[in-house]
This record gives sequence, structure tokens and C-alpha cells, in this order.
Amino acid sequence: MAQPTDSTSPAPTLTLRVAQAVPLNPLIRMLVLRAADGVPLPGFEAGSHLRVRVGPGSGMQDWREYSLIELDHGADAAPAQYRIAVRLDAEGRGGSRFMHALQEGEEITIEPPRNDFPLSEHMGCAVLVAGGIGVTPLASMAARCRAQGRPVRMVYAGRSHALMALLPELRALLGDALHVHADDERGAPLDVGALLDHCEADDHLYVCGPQPLLDAVLQGAQARAWPMERVQFELFTAALPQAGDHAFELVLAQSGRRCTVAADQSILDCLVEQGCDPLFDCRRGECGVCAVPVLEGEIDHRDHVLSASEKAAGNVIQICISRARGPRLVLDL
Repeated sequence: MAQPTDSTSPAPTLTLRVAQAVPLNPLIRMLVLRAADGVPLPGFEAGSHLRVRVGPGSGMQDWREYSLIELDHGADAAPAQYRIAVRLDAEGRGGSRFMHALQEGEEITIEPPRNDFPLSEHMGCAVLVAGGIGVTPLASMAARCRAQGRPVRMVYAGRSHALMALLPELRALLGDALHVHADDERGAPLDVGALLDHCEADDHLYVCGPQPLLDAVLQGAQARAWPMERVQFELFTAALPQAGDHAFELVLAQSGRRCTVAADQSILDCLVEQGCDPLFDCRRGECGVCAVPVLEGEIDHRDHVLSASEKAAGNVIQICISRARGPRLVLDL
């Protein structure tokens, strides 16, 4: 059976076998995962993801998240297998390279499915906006909407058709409800403003993809005075250093400890390196779990959790992604 294997992990873990490893295009690889004895796996809903432990050796504690793909009905109460797709990032931290090197028959450790990006109950159409490999959770949502008879349409943007996964399956599933935008054919990125202007008042957007796509949708929605609950999102990339990022001093007021956050390091990673145990989850500024009160210093807010007024108040920071604008930041830790 697929039994728990790591009692020290924050969630139960399962050991699964790579049943199939299939290239979908030069950058994206589909992996099919099953229990060694074929027993059913924990169920999931559209939008769910797996956390996969990457790297050699059972002691490795580095994890990556991959959305589950189910194109028949978008959910499964007792699946025989999980399907995920992994885009190779040659400049990344190594997780995708590990996943692309896996061979059929090898075993990996996962945490059971979790859903931080669910379909909501709402009037109107579910408008699915996918950027690149961000299509994976939205493909399951499209299938779920079709199975439930809910109105749905998808806008799928990528650099080229050749690098866009699941296109034949999505065309078969959605037909005319699928709009594909390839940058190399159109000569420009997706026109997010036009997309939003074509939405009806009770449509609900689900967005998954890289930071620029999400930023454009959120800024456009805010400019049109849309209620925040009309847009649900998930980023498919972790926070990256930005031009002008600099090192700064971090002071923990409760203990008096001081440390330096490097220019290419997050506050969260600095605290972990110093032996602290801060709360965190997504590492992308989406969930709000890592919020910490700020006593002194100006914050460079980069999260997608705090409202404009909360950011202007300058008294709380999401330590996984936001930084100090100045030379020093004092946290209530």
C-alpha cells in the first residue's frame, strides 16, 4: 500500500512510483504517478496540487508544488493515479531538473492533494486565464465545469503553440470556448484589458501563470473597480529577485537578534538560515500565512494579500516575498 513514510513532515507523506514519463513538448514533461501496489490514492478536486520532495536521498527537505491534471471530469474521489506536468527551468533551483530526470519505475515522496485554488459557487461564466504551464490547474477546472454543466471559457496564452501543453485535449474539451494566444504569432503579449472588457458583470476569473500576467489582471480588475472576490489566482513561479534589490539589516525586536538579508535572499530564508521557525506556506505572497508586524522601516510590498490601505499603513509584511526599501527593518519577532 501507499503508506506514510515521513512522520517529521508537516503533513502525511506517500511514496509513489513513476508509472509513465511522457514529453509533451521540448520543455514540458507529463508524469503519471501510482502506488506500487495499485491501491486507490487520496481524492482531489479541480485546482488541487501535490507537494513533491525533490532531490536525491530521503533526507532532502526541498519541496515543489505541481497541479493535478484531470481532463475527464476535473476531480476524482479515489483515483488510481495522479497526473502532473513539469516545465523545465534550466535557471531554477533544480526542482524541475530533478523531475525531468526521473525514470519510469523510480519512487518519489509526495504529500496528499491540497486545494488552495478551488472553483467557487457563483453566477456567470468561469473565465479561466492561463499563462504557460499555469494551464494545468485550469485544465482540471475546465473539465469540472463541463461535467457540472457550468458556463466556462478559457484564454490560454503562451510564447508559441509549440511550447503550450494540453492544446489538443483542451480543444476537444472546450471547442469554441477556448481562445489561444501565441505571442510569436500575434507579435505582442495577451491584451488583458480587452479580455477584462469582454467579461460580463457576473463572470468570475481564475488566473494561473507568471507574475506579469497576474499583475496585469489584478491591476486591470482594480482599475475597473471589480470586487476582489471576482478574481481568484495562483502563481506558478516563486518570487524572483528584482533589479535594485539590496542587502539590509533585519532586527528581531523581541530577542534583539540582528542579521543581514542578502540582496538575492528573502526575509523568510534569512530567518530559517538563522535557526528561526517562522510560519509560512506558499512562498509567493499569496496565502498570508507568513505575515509579521513591522515596528520600524519602510516596506517594499510585493505580495498579493494585503489591500492598498494595509500596504500604505506599513505595519505588516509578508516575509516570503516583500523586502525593506531602506537599510533596516525591525520586526516584532
